[in-house]
Amino acid sequence: MIKGNKGEWSEIYTLFKLLGDKQLFLGNKEIEKLEGFVYPILRVLRTENNGDFEYSIKDEIILISGGEEVLKIAIIEFKEKAKFLLEKIKSNKERTFSVPEIEEFMQSINCISLKASSTAKTDITIVVHDQRTNQQPTLGFSIKSQLGSPSTLLNAGKTTNFIFKISNLKLSETEINKINSIDSRSKIMDRINSVLELKGEFHFEKTEKQIFSNNLILIDSKLPEILSQVVYEFYSSKNSSVSDLVEKTNSKNPLNFDISNEHKFYEYKIKRFLTDVALGMMPSKVWTGQYDATGGYLIVKESGDILCYHIYNRNEFEDYLFNNTKLDTASSSRHDFGTIYEENGELYFKLNLQIRFTK
Repeated sequence: MIKGNKGEWSEIYTLFKLLGDKQLFLGNKEIEKLEGFVYPILRVLRTENNGDFEYSIKDEIILISGGEEVLKIAIIEFKEKAKFLLEKIKSNKERTFSVPEIEEFMQSINCISLKASSTAKTDITIVVHDQRTNQQPTLGFSIKSQLGSPSTLLNAGKTTNFIFKISNLKLSETEINKINSIDSRSKIMDRINSVLELKGEFHFEKTEKQIFSNNLILIDSKLPEILSQVVYEFYSSKNSSVSDLVEKTNSKNPLNFDISNEHKFYEYKIKRFLTDVALGMMPSKVWTGQYDATGGYLIVKESGDILCYHIYNRNEFEDYLFNNTKLDTASSSRHDFGTIYEENGELYFKLNLQIRFTK
């Protein structure tokens, strides 16, 4: 019996739904359909542990294995199975669950696992017809489902710590311990405020890991400083959405960009960063700027609609990431941040970056 969580079952739902719809809808930053933009689906490619399978859409759906036609199934079956599975995913209260009725159908179409093969970088690959260019691009997608818990875009780790020097302040060991022992609900913000009340100042020094810093500099030479300001804004205010934090940073303009003509320096650079994270950049590994095979996201909405965001339509993809993510506080003890510490007679304070989808 196949068991999976809501996110894993969403992969199978996506396969059924796309084959039933026969078309892919583009999304905007509000996660609504972009009117007038639709890609007819020609083929869906899926890598299973027992081989590569191609679902080719004609008048009916033809399942092709190893270049040979092996099965024909009416499109209505995929529509009905998608509808049934959506109800099962939405109504289930268990962390993992099975759907025997769907499992039987899956096996009949050579779909033997919930997730695409772990060797494949994409969850699903789709060949579409682009009516604007008359091309037939092959687009790779990672599937993000709103049927389960919001997923992270950038996972927390010591790799995503930003180190700030506390200047204009001398503290005794007792005073340091007193501030570090603040254990309120918003303890990191309260510790920051305690330093500010004593007229201390926070100045970004560096990221904890050099690889992360170099990855950021590769994207944009000012990105470590810009991100440090966004992170500091998050921990020292009640704002958490990326768009709000960037707007606040922009209004303060800590890097003194020439914004006399209203250039959106901060927004543009953060969008570049989010896109690179979405398409392969990891803080712990050297980033070459080379996107992996996943070129975008398919969003499974609570309604069951599926929207497509792809680097192929870069503006929509960037707007989606920028408007649907927020900063989140990870475990400060596990990732070693949020306390004052002393090094070579100087005081320091680390803040951590974790980015999560809002839905």
